Amino acid sequence: MPESATVLGANIRLARLFHGMTLEDVAARLDKTRQYVHKIETEQILPPMDTLAAIAELTQVEPAFFITPAPAPVAEEQCHFRKHFTTRSAIKHVALAKGEMFRRLVAGLEEKLELPPPNIPQHDVHSLIEIERAAEACRSHWGLGFGPIQSMIRVAELAGAVVTSFKGVSREVDAYSISAARPIIVVNSEEASACRVRFDVAHELGHLVLHVGLTTGDRKTEGEANRFAGAFLLPRSSFVKEFPRLRGTYLNWHGLSEMKLRWKVSKAALLYRARQLALISEDQYRTGVIRLNRGGEAKVEREDALIATETPELFAQAVRLDMKYQRVDLVAYSRLFAVKPPVLVEFLGEQSVPVGNKSLPQADNVISLAERRKVIGSDTGCRCG
Repeated sequence: MPESATVLGANIRLARLFHGMTLEDVAARLDKTRQYVHKIETEQILPPMDTLAAIAELTQVEPAFFITPAPAPVAEEQCHFRKHFTTRSAIKHVALAKGEMFRRLVAGLEEKLELPPPNIPQHDVHSLIEIERAAEACRSHWGLGFGPIQSMIRVAELAGAVVTSFKGVSREVDAYSISAARPIIVVNSEEASACRVRFDVAHELGHLVLHVGLTTGDRKTEGEANRFAGAFLLPRSSFVKEFPRLRGTYLNWHGLSEMKLRWKVSKAALLYRARQLALISEDQYRTGVIRLNRGGEAKVEREDALIATETPELFAQAVRLDMKYQRVDLVAYSRLFAVKPPVLVEFLGEQSVPVGNKSLPQADNVISLAERRKVIGSDTGCRCG
């Protein structure tokens, strides 16, 4: 790193928060005070090179990361952050730092590769019925029909969003999304229920469809995104036909279990949707929720183990393709982003880590810009010859 380079305190703070470290944690490792580290992050002082190198080693980035300008900052109304109302501020900051780090990695990738173009329609809604129609319109726009969706993450990625998960963050945070030129959806990898992850992705798609340019996080916008998710996963026309008939005044639990496995939506969500569409009464809904809670199914339901967990694919595919083109290993490739392998690996997943120069499968919807430029150049040459 050049001696004259401008150190960006925000980048140091980002690297620290990515690992969930406090100012005290860094200060203790540097044998400095909390106030000293704070002054570095707020650019009140410029630390010596050996101190920056120590911070870089501690936070698993290259020293060059501290001088790398960030992409255009995300405005508040672009970040749709969903959390429990009791979520601690420190947990929120760590989750947002992981999302920001991922956004920078994606921005770097887009300088090298052509990812699927964003294709998420926007709808202004003012009523519940308009939300239902928006969800149905999105299904039609993406050619999904009105049956069960096999992979919600695949739907989001084919629509041009890049999905990832964060680790080491408590389950106080469910998910969030960034509404930008390249939409990003972040889900919590600690979520035990595959059904819940699917609902989280549908919820964040709801924000990207309904709330572009709006500040979210209040009960109204969260309720609208929830309604979109329910209507998207369980379209009204199909749900009304398939919801299991009551046994007298009692819920048909066997039928609910079968419907859950077919639609990959929790029994709790099925009951909630049934109440929304007036297929069951408020008392029947309440009785169903009580039974789930008493049966130990409040968070994880019995059938959850039978539903495969969905994993993001687009980012890992893009990295694989670019590594193959660059002919470099993971250490060298990580250096292109001014980070060390553990940072990149967190977003690749354990089964997606490319090693060495082994032959790797090529993504079918990601194109190398360098390869494209070669083709364009040769075509131009032929025309001019």
